[in-house]
Amino acid sequence: MSQPTHTRIRMFNTKDTYPNQALNNDLCQAVRAGNTVYVRGQVGTDFDGKLVGLGDAGLQAEQAMKNIKQLLEEAGSDLSHIVKTTTYIVDPRYREPVYLEVGKWLKGVFPISTGLVVSGLAQPQWLVEIDVIAVIPEA
Repeated sequence: MSQPTHTRIRMFNTKDTYPNQALNNDLCQAVRAGNTVYVRGQVGTDFDGKLVGLGDAGLQAEQAMKNIKQLLEEAGSDLSHIVKTTTYIVDPRYREPVYLEVGKWLKGVFPISTGLVVSGLAQPQWLVEIDVIAVIPEA
């Protein structure tokens, strides 16, 4: 294998993350490439695997944003440097509680944003998933 051109943050294997599925993929929660940070879709599950907010899209969005904040800080960035968000919800009625929660975390940031209503996420208990792209400012 060649030398990586990026920094992998919180590597994991899907067979540990999704024990109910026959998967075996090596992934990361975030990747830093140059001055850009790509954060994998975050859901209402904390880094110990505990679901927060069963049945509550707003609480799941809050946990997702907590995860995003932590991952960006581990990569050398922070919420204020987010340039793009993509939000996936499984029901259009979740739009308001999810976007109200995300808005609290990104007040004054003004990223571009894409929102999608999807038929489902990787686990049936997940109601929302949020991924972001951020930058690391020059020193």
